[in-house]
Parts: sequence; structure tokens; C-alpha cells
Amino acid sequence: MDSSETAANLLAAMQSELQRQRVLIIDRHPPARESLRLMLANLGITQVHGAGSSAEVLRQVKNNRFDIVLSDYILDDGRDGQQLLEELRHQRLLPLSSVYMIVTSERSYHNVVSLAELTPDDYLIKPFTADMLQTRLARALYKKHILKPIYTCMARGAYDEAIAACDQVITEFPAYQLEAQRFKGELLQAQGRLDEALRLYEGLLSLKSIPWAKMGLAMVARSQNRLDDAEQLAMELVAENPDFLSAYDFLSLVRESQGHLVEAQEALQEAALRAPHNTLRQRLVGDLALQNNELELAERAFSKVLERHRGSSLRSVDDYTSLSKVQLEKGNINGAREVIRNLRRDWRGEKQGELAALVMESMACSKEGDEQKSRQLVEQAMELHRDLATELGPEGLDSKRLTVDLAHACMENGKDEEAHQLLRQVAAENHDDFRVISHIEGVFEKTGQGDVGRAMLQEVGAEIVALNNQGVLAAHGGDLRASVDMLISAADRVPNVQFLVNATRAILTYMDQRGWDADLAARGLDYLQRAQAKAPRNPKVLLAREIYTQVARKYGISTGDPELG
Repeated sequence: MDSSETAANLLAAMQSELQRQRVLIIDRHPPARESLRLMLANLGITQVHGAGSSAEVLRQVKNNRFDIVLSDYILDDGRDGQQLLEELRHQRLLPLSSVYMIVTSERSYHNVVSLAELTPDDYLIKPFTADMLQTRLARALYKKHILKPIYTCMARGAYDEAIAACDQVITEFPAYQLEAQRFKGELLQAQGRLDEALRLYEGLLSLKSIPWAKMGLAMVARSQNRLDDAEQLAMELVAENPDFLSAYDFLSLVRESQGHLVEAQEALQEAALRAPHNTLRQRLVGDLALQNNELELAERAFSKVLERHRGSSLRSVDDYTSLSKVQLEKGNINGAREVIRNLRRDWRGEKQGELAALVMESMACSKEGDEQKSRQLVEQAMELHRDLATELGPEGLDSKRLTVDLAHACMENGKDEEAHQLLRQVAAENHDDFRVISHIEGVFEKTGQGDVGRAMLQEVGAEIVALNNQGVLAAHGGDLRASVDMLISAADRVPNVQFLVNATRAILTYMDQRGWDADLAARGLDYLQRAQAKAPRNPKVLLAREIYTQVARKYGISTGDPELG
């Protein structure tokens, strides 16, 4: 039986496979959910759940694993199917193996672009028949079936095996070789195998124009610090494919890395005009507009983000503080206080929300010239920040920017020593995040301490290099235990991604040679999980995760963590 016959048989098998699928229907109108449920029943699909609100969707996907999600485009409380997909992916609540389809009667250009950008498996234009639905679902399931070995290996951190699975799909199922090549390129980049990824993308592009392959080429260039090449490739990509919106995001990121903030903002604005529903992009537009002192644009962007994220798991106190800062920059203290009131209402009972409100109210009072009240509020904020640091443990607040904002408020109230201590710690823990570092530099500049800030950041960088080198030199000298102890001390003192990964690697190397140590393994797993939470796609984090799995298997140990196999 040749591959075409095999494919035909598998596709036919998917028709019967449909009956065993668990489906979630999302529609705010109960009659519409019932109509679709009856259509699915006629196809033999009986495991069907319904949800009428985004909150109900989140509750259901946390408690059930769905094979298929059929979501109406227009949802409750102003949200839509695109935003829901964004949220589910952001929280890793929907595995790659699940089919996600958006059902819509919308034919407008912007909606289609937005859908395509967030890559649902398909979308259905109403009205449609049961036969049409069955055909589309069977095709989507068939594709998932072919790519399942890749998903499975990726889920357990076996990236070499995932690449081998990609090669198998490329050989045995030519119809899906491009999807497999795309995964392979991403996996090679994730492992830091940039030369191999470069050859893959160049080989594909020598055959035909493939937008995502050119994007991959640009990403490799950026990873190799060839920023001018990355920018040129991204500019060519948006010129050739103006609807390939992630290319605008990448172009903006490269320009921001180069320090070209105005040009970075322009690239993001172009994408936002083409697909205005992407709130993560709107947030970046707001950030850049605020840095570029385009306050009206920043206000519109942050207002849109707040409107769409209110009540969702994607909400962030940073959006409130950013909009409040915009109002203060405009001299609109009443507007800033309105944002603060909304912050307190929406985050009632949550300490991080109260901390953000205290910080921004302190800055509003400072703007008014009420120094005594501003100082009282910043002292309350400092006390609450200490309480949260004790309560939340090593990783502290969800928002690092809030700590930087607190330091800004401290500096405005003459508490430079406390501010510098806060900023030093944030800089050390996020030294490779240029956006956090830029935020810190901005605070020093606004408070007239630009030279002090630059000196501090240079000093922090030198300390990080010295701390890391101590552990690395010990390992090279053959004293693995000393290396472990030094790098553990560094990770506990400065829990940035680099130190967390290095401490994990040192522990794994030691155990690989000396035997499994339950206490050390638990510490290494903790470091690895914290690094993964900070940077889930960082190549060094992914490699450490794979090594952890290999060492655990060597000693017959189950990690007890589905994310780590």
C-alpha cells in the first residue's frame, strides 16, 4: 500500500474517530449551542460540553481535556474567539493536539486576518451543513494524527526525538512536510542549533517563497546578533507579505534592540491597524508610545488593553499603572486617579493590586506637590512589598515593572538608597531582558540620575559574570561539588534564568557521575521549573529540561512533573 492509499485510509478512519472525540462548544446563545450539539449528535459525537461565557470556558478546560473546541467568533463581555485562543495558548490550557475551530458569520478583512494570525486549525463560515462540518473536522483530526508524534515528544521535552519525528513525517507524509519542516526549524532554534536551522530555511527558500521560512531565517540572524540582517529580512517579508503580522512584531523587536524606538513603534502600529484585536500587541504599542512621549497614542493603546482584558486571566496590574503614568505625564491627575480607582475595584482583595494603587497614588500626590502624603503612601507601599516578598517566595511579584515603579516613587520621595537596592535586584534577576533594563534606565533618567543608573547596571553585569565564572571554573577544575555549591549560592542570591539554569546543569552533571541525590534533584527541579516559568522558549532552559529527563531516566526516576516527562 503506497502513501496515498495509507493517507486515504487514515482520513476515512478519522470519520469514525469523530465519534470518540470530546467537544467543547462555545457560544453565548444557548439555542446556537443546542443546534450545533444536535448537528454533532447526528455525526455520532455524544461527548459534548457547552460554555456560554469566557469564564465558563476557562473553568471547563482546566477540568477537562477537549479533543475539539468549536468557538463562535463573538463571545461575551466584548471578547471574541481570537482573544480566547490567545488566552488558552498563553496559559497552556489547550494542547497542540487539540483542534480549535472558530465559527463566524463575519467576513470582514480584519477578522480573517486576526484569525489567520493566531492559527486556529480552521474556521467555519455560517451557515454550514453537517456534512461540511464532518469533512472539516475529519481533515483537522487527520492532520493532528499525523503530527501527533511530534507533539508528544515536544510535550515531554525530548527535542532530539521530536526532530526525528519531524523527519519521519517529511519522508512518509509529503502532504504535511511543510508543517513538519516548520516544527523542525523551531526545534533546532530552541536547541540553539542555529547553523542547522539556517541550512533548513535556506533550502526551503531555494525552492519557493515561504513566509514563515524567511521569518525563521530572520530569527536565526537575530539569535546570531546579526541585527542589520534580521531587520533587512523582516522588512522584505512585510513588503512581500503585508498580512503576515508576526513579521511586524519581529521587525519591531529588532529595531527596539537596536535602540530605534520610533521605527519600532511604527512597525507595531502597522500590524495593529491590520489586526486591532491583538491586545498583547496593543500593550507593546502603548509601551513604545509612552517611551516616545506620544501620550495620546499610549492612552488609546492602554485603554484598549484594559477594556479587553478586564476580568480575564491575561489582565495585569502593569496595564493600569502604565495608563496612570500616561495620565500623569499629560498632567491629568484626575484621570490618573480614575484609573487607580478602577485598579482598586478590579483587583479588590489582591495585594499586588493594592501595592500598584499605593505606588501610583504616591506618584499622583508627588505630582500635586503633596510631599507628606506621597511619602506616607510610598512607605505603606514599601511595607506591603516586603510582606509580598516574604509571602510569595523567591520569584516575588508577577510584575517586575511594579517593583521598578515602586523604586521610581521612592526616588521621587528622596529614598534613593531603598530605590537603588530595589533596582539593583530587578536588574540582576532580569539582566538579559532589555525591556526591563530599559525601564530601569528610564527611571534613572527621569529622576536626573542617568549616570548613576548606567554605573549601577554596569556593576551588576560585572557581578553576574564574576559569580557565574566562579562556579564554571570550579567545574573545569574537576571539583564538581564545589561548582554545585557555588552555583546554588548564585541562583539563590540572584534567581535569573542564567543562574537557575547553570545551577540545574551543575546538579545534573554531579548526579550523572556520582549517583542520584533526592535532595539535590528536588532543588535542581525547582530551579528548572522557575527558569521555565521565566523563559519557556529559552534554548538553555529547554536543553536543561531535556538533560534532567535523561539523568532521571538513567536512574529509573519519574520526575513527577508532566512538563518534564
